[in-house]
Amino acid sequence: MFQTSVLASGSKGNSILIRSTDTAIILDAGISLKRIWSALEALQVPRHSIKAVVVSHEHSDHTRSVGALVRSLRIPLIISADTYSYCAHRLGKVQEYLRYFESGADFLVGDILVSPFRSSHDAVDSCNFCFEHDDRKLGVALDLGYFSKLTTFKLSAVNTLILESNHDITMLMEGPYDWNLKKRVKSEHGHLSNDQAVGLLSQIMHSGMENLILAHLSETNNHPDLAFEVMNSYLQSIRSGIRLLVASQHEHTGLVDV
Repeated sequence: MFQTSVLASGSKGNSILIRSTDTAIILDAGISLKRIWSALEALQVPRHSIKAVVVSHEHSDHTRSVGALVRSLRIPLIISADTYSYCAHRLGKVQEYLRYFESGADFLVGDILVSPFRSSHDAVDSCNFCFEHDDRKLGVALDLGYFSKLTTFKLSAVNTLILESNHDITMLMEGPYDWNLKKRVKSEHGHLSNDQAVGLLSQIMHSGMENLILAHLSETNNHPDLAFEVMNSYLQSIRSGIRLLVASQHEHTGLVDV
């Protein structure tokens, strides 16, 4: 068994579950502890199966409940040293649970191999990840302003991909954000648009890819139906049988077999 569920995704909070038969990992905990417990209960994933919390970067929509979660379960907090230095004030007393990782250096959590790599985002040490178990590979590419050669190389053989599809460029430019925020979102250190998500996917498509979950959608500058339509149009144009899902800010996805 190797499964994932996006517990929540969007500018108000992000969290992802990754699990094998013996090990479960929470990637980011930017939603309330109550919501995390509720999602795990609905998915029938026992709390004691969670073996670590991994943090991608310091922004509050990814770290809000990290400290409370690791203290509650008394499990390792796996985070880069630079990221920890920028959000330690938000995490509380977690020193006894700290375990540092470095971008580019793989590590194991139970029987899941975790591969962190740099993402182009306005954070001190922002990372994307691949998770591998029993010859299956999950890629998570969120919070990146553009996709580099490193990004496409790392994601090249994923069976399931959780991919940022943050905004529609027209909605962003004609929407209510002030100009500086619009520039930040569309910059190389911001977020991928729906069209950029298609561009990234087109670079890594292969016959073994089975699931694609669009995530981190802006509630102001995008719509789930629009993100789905743009990506689905591309998938139909290449006659792909990939299962396409859109993650929500307000509810978890079902468990997806990686």
